[in-house]
Amino acid sequence: MRPRVLCIGGSDSGGGAGLARDIATATGMGAHACIAVTAVTAQTDAGVLASHPVPPETVAAQIRAAGRVDAVKMGMLASAAIVEAVAAALPQAPVVLDPVLASSSGHPLLDPQGVAALLRLLLPRVTLLTPNLPELQALTTPGLEAAQVQTLRDRGCAAVLVKGGHAETADCEDRLYAARRGPHCYSGPRYPASLRGTGCTLASAIAVALARGEPLPRAIGTARDVLRARFTEAASVDKPPPNPDP
Repeated sequence: MRPRVLCIGGSDSGGGAGLARDIATATGMGAHACIAVTAVTAQTDAGVLASHPVPPETVAAQIRAAGRVDAVKMGMLASAAIVEAVAAALPQAPVVLDPVLASSSGHPLLDPQGVAALLRLLLPRVTLLTPNLPELQALTTPGLEAAQVQTLRDRGCAAVLVKGGHAETADCEDRLYAARRGPHCYSGPRYPASLRGTGCTLASAIAVALARGEPLPRAIGTARDVLRARFTEAASVDKPPPNPDP
């Protein structure tokens, strides 16, 4: 049987991120994607043109209608009321939360009340939180990364994957904090391509791998391979064709 993954998040009219990217990733990995739409957005690569939250009771109804699922991936949650509705309706399954606080262009997608509700209500239900460096800063207080992660784990989060895409380093390193010992590091090259929805791709791919029964460290490795393939494809598309022979 194909694993069933529930993707909770916003729609992206451009198809580059959000539920469109979640569905493409899940189906590409052989999973069945169920969805619960939290917000309808109009987006381009340049920015968010409009965003309309879905009524919280409708979000909860969509989650209940999905029935039994093998994993859950959450992205954009839009408001504190939606966070509360999701927390009340969330099924019993591994949960990967990509804390979408702002768009790639910087447009806010979750207000401070929503962030507080996320930390209070959803963090104790989360199997893996996948913040990038700016999101980690927004969810905690300034300090050393290990201390920031421990703050999140003290609030009930089982594991945290800190994504290194925003770091100014030669390679891109993600760090998994899932035990009291030091982090498990995943390192790879940076690619000469600019993509939206990389966080969506990674988190939804991890959810699919967990739904298939892979242990968390291996699931992250599987998801990084999926993301690497997407970057490789984008880089080849962006590359100019070779000059013809004279």
